[in-house]
Formats: sequence, C-alpha cells, structure tokens
Amino acid sequence: MMTIADLHRLYLASAGVTTDTRSIQPGSIFFALKGDKFNANLFAKEALSKGAAYAVVDELQSEADRGNPHLILVDDTLTALQELSGYHRGKLECPVLAITGSNGKTTTKELIAAVLSTKYKTVATKGNLNNHIGVPLTLLSTPLDTEFLIVEMGANHQKEIAGYCVYADPDYGLITNVGKAHLEGFGGEEGVLKGKTELYGYIGKKGGKLFVHSGSDKLNERARLLVSEDRLIYYGHRESDYSSGLPEQSGEFLMVRLADGTAIHTQLVGRYNFDNVMAAVCIGRYFGVSLSDIRHAIEAYVPSNNRSQKVTSGSNTILLDAYNANPSSMTEALRNFDALDASNKITILGEMMELGEYSEIEHLKLIDMVKGMDLTQRIFVGDGFHMLKGAKDVLYFENTDQLKDWYQSQRFEHTTQLIKGSRKNGLERILQ
Repeated sequence: MMTIADLHRLYLASAGVTTDTRSIQPGSIFFALKGDKFNANLFAKEALSKGAAYAVVDELQSEADRGNPHLILVDDTLTALQELSGYHRGKLECPVLAITGSNGKTTTKELIAAVLSTKYKTVATKGNLNNHIGVPLTLLSTPLDTEFLIVEMGANHQKEIAGYCVYADPDYGLITNVGKAHLEGFGGEEGVLKGKTELYGYIGKKGGKLFVHSGSDKLNERARLLVSEDRLIYYGHRESDYSSGLPEQSGEFLMVRLADGTAIHTQLVGRYNFDNVMAAVCIGRYFGVSLSDIRHAIEAYVPSNNRSQKVTSGSNTILLDAYNANPSSMTEALRNFDALDASNKITILGEMMELGEYSEIEHLKLIDMVKGMDLTQRIFVGDGFHMLKGAKDVLYFENTDQLKDWYQSQRFEHTTQLIKGSRKNGLERILQ
C-alpha cells in the first residue's frame, strides 16, 4: 500500500484534492469518502473520467480495478485525507492560527484574513469548511510558500477540536467566545467550555500563544490554567490590553473607536461584532501590520453568506443574519436590535437547532424577550416555536415556505426588520 509520503509527492504534483466529483479539476486527486447515506467509492471511475489524475478509495468495485494505477487503495479514505493534511502541515513553515468559538468565528476569520493579507501571503478556511473534512481540505489548499495560515475549527461535541489540532498543529489560538451552542452534543454549557478550550490545552502543551478576549471571565480563567501568562495576548476594553477600544453605533453599522482615538467604520451590523473587530486589530498589530492598513482592511470588508448583512429593499431596511443561530447569538442580536434607533421594527426569528433537552426552555426565553420589545410585528418560524401555534399576539409559521408565501404578499414600507435563524431555516429565501 502507498505510504503517506508517497501520496504527498503525488499531491504536490497534482492540481489539488477534492471530495466532490462536481468540482474535479484536470490533474487533481479525488478522495472517495463514505457516510451513512453515500459511498463515493462508487464514483471513483467517474472522477477519473472527468480528469482526476488519481482517485483514493477504500473499496474496489471489481478485481479488475486492482490493477488500475490511477486507483489508490487505502484502509480508510477519510483517515488518509487527514493524515495527508497533517503530513503537508509539517512541511509548512508559516505561522498557523486556529480559531474556534460558539459565535462569530467565521466573521473573525474573514476580518483577520483581510488584515493579514495586506502584509502576508495569507490562506484562510474558505466559507465554513471547518469540520473533520473541511479542516484537512483547508490544509491541503495551502501552498508551501504561504506566509500565514488561518484555520477555522467548528465543533459540536467534545474531543473534536483536540482531533483537529493533531493534524492542523496550530502555533496560535483564538476562541471568540463560549455560549449556548450545540448544547445537545457538548452536554450543556460547561461541556461547551471544556470542548472549545481543548484548543487552549493543545497550544499550552506546544508552547504557543493565545489571543484572549479580556472581557470573558471563563476564557480568561481557562487560558491562565492551561497556558503561562507570558504567552497570553489580550484584546478588549481594558487599557492594559494589547489592543483596546470601545464600540459605537453608526446607523445600523458598528463603529469601533480604538484607545488612541482611531475610528474604524465597519460594514458590519450589530455591536456584537465589536469583539470580532478587536481580535482582528490585535492580531494585525501583533504581526506587524500598520494601523492604517488594519483600519482600511476592516472598513473594506463586506459581510456575505447571510451574516451580519444590511439589505435595502425599497423603503425597508433589513438586517439579515440568517446563517446560524443559538441562544447566545439570538440574545445578542435582539439586544442590538432593541437598542437600534428606528421605528416600525419587525423581528423574524427561525428556530434554533441542536439544543436537545434545552430546546423548549431556550425558545421560551427568546419569546419572552421578544414580547418585551417595542415591535410592530413578532414573527416566528419552525417547530422549536411550536408553543406559539394559535397565539394571537404573534405570527407563527411551521416552515420557511409558509413564511415566504405570507412575506412576499405583504407591502412593507418604512420598516426595519431583523431576520435571524439557523442554517436549516434558510430564512434568506423569503427575500428571493
């Protein structure tokens, strides 16, 4: 069987790796992964016919395939992908920053990448390829001459972050925050803290450094427990922080005023993005990016993928944050919306996922919070809000298709709307 070193030599001579026959590039290597409902080994020959140089498989479809030099047989394709990515990581000479957290990790990653790209040849996780497949694909998308690599790590159960660190081997770590996300998989809030701070434990053992939000008591405590104080770089509100500032509102958008008076006018909706911006400022400064370049990079960043976006539709202003939702991010979004100086405000909230036994109480908390706000309309969608069926003081829809039919029949004028829900809800579809 082929060794990882031999496979890496093929990889270096290839056009990259893919796990999807729809994205085959001539000369690439196709990894045939398996799941509960799919088996890509069945499509290995299709990948070769589309131009892949090799297909890595863990099942042969016939004895004749055993002699095919373009089919590479391994014990397990996922393990081979991960081990190949770890081997490649060992060849990289650039700093590697790992980012995780309950909320804001993708936006933080994008801001940091924008800042560091002004000085370094930077590679960062594309989109949200942050799981057991996405992390290896990120590593294998990184050329050897890369000067800085940013790896986003998502997780919904314990030991997951620790597993990613084995092959990503980060030198620096950042946890945006720890909140009520994936409570079912982690086993409650303490489980979330323990799972996310596996990154701190790895960095501590390696002797790396952490960027820590000084306003988070839980993260501060865990960081000091797992990493020596001289390897902690703080950002936030405190004068003693390596980078500090304060959030201000500029219309719907966040404005950040740094301790030296510098104003950064972002295109991000919501004061809850302050921590994300300050992380980018801190890391940019630490790695020698000029303040002017930091400010310009952050101000030029325009959010996409339904995250913290401002959408204008006629006379209506829509704050679209429909990529993800959990009790922590929902609460912050609603607080920000409540404080917004606007009239005729409408909330459209989708159900939250992966809360397990905590689901009903967390949805009820949100309902109570919304009922206490000065709003023109309160709209909910999804089974998580099932207790609202038949309620007279709100609008409830069982699914997004029902909501879309109603929404597009309305003639909204001069409203300010908050649209927020989990990815499963796909609430952005009501605007299409």
